[in-house]
Amino acid sequence: MYTYWKRSAPPPSMTIFDAPSREKCVVQRARTITPLQALVTLNDEQFVEASRNLAERMFKEGGAKFENRIHAAFRLNLARVATPQELAICREVYEAQLASFQADTESAKKYLAIGESVRDEGMEIAELAAWTVIANMILNLDEVLTRG
Repeated sequence: MYTYWKRSAPPPSMTIFDAPSREKCVVQRARTITPLQALVTLNDEQFVEASRNLAERMFKEGGAKFENRIHAAFRLNLARVATPQELAICREVYEAQLASFQADTESAKKYLAIGESVRDEGMEIAELAAWTVIANMILNLDEVLTRG
């Protein structure tokens, strides 16, 4: 990922993730886990937009079955398939989010409007919003966020 970096005002999300100040060479970054980092990965515009794009890819490349879409996302992000427990959790969250977004399509439209990339207009709004929540969940797994 490329970003414009101004030393006197680094991107806030990079600061939250312990990015070095770039005033000197750093061999290894400090590693912390804070509640702020979780809030960034769940709510920051870049992460929500990435989740929407992953959801569109899951929908298009994962096939018609729910399980196949989840497995496709897990393979893309974790190089493995989802466990039965992970599938059950994803299904439960998906159904709850789909019902919520179907009841309030305006919130689904606002959620999908986050970011600069244009959403796929051919996909049903509530369904795409629910898949975006699932994609965000997957992108926030410890296995995805931390190395080692």
